[in-house]
Amino acid sequence: MKPRTLVIGLGNILMGDEGIGIYAIENLQGKPGLESIDLLDGGTGGFHLLSLFNEYDHLILIDAVLTEGNAGEVKILRPKFAADLPRSLTTHDIGLRDLIQTAELLGELPDIHLISVNVKDVHHVGMGVSQVLEESLSQVYQAVLKILDNQYG
Repeated sequence: MKPRTLVIGLGNILMGDEGIGIYAIENLQGKPGLESIDLLDGGTGGFHLLSLFNEYDHLILIDAVLTEGNAGEVKILRPKFAADLPRSLTTHDIGLRDLIQTAELLGELPDIHLISVNVKDVHHVGMGVSQVLEESLSQVYQAVLKILDNQYG
C-alpha cells in the first residue's frame, strides 16, 4: 500500500516572493501524476498543522528560503529533525521549526521532504511573485514528481 502523501505549501502571499509555497500549491492543482496525493495551502504554518503529521505517512513541504544561491533556485532537502531545516527560512521560520520540533517530541514525525525555493526580496509587500520565481514553479512540480517517483518507484 502506498503511503498517504500531503504536499503543503507555506508562505505569506501578502509578502511577494515569500508566498511561493502557496503559489506552488495553486500551480500543482490538476497536474498529471499528482492524482493520488493531497495538496494544502498551509498559510504561514503553525501548530494548527500539527494534526496532519499524524494523518499522513509522508509530507512534502514547499517553502521559501534565503540562502547564498540564486533567486528561484529549487532544492530538495530531507530533514530528519527540526535542526536539519535551513536556518534562513523566511518570516515563518520559528513556526515551521517549532511545528516539526513538537511533532518530534510527540513521536509523530512522518517522512518529510522540503522543497526549498530561494528568494532574495522578502520585504516586498504585495501579491504575486517575481518573474524569476514564477519560472521556478515548473521546477517545483518536477521536484514533487521526483520525490513521488523515488517514494513509490
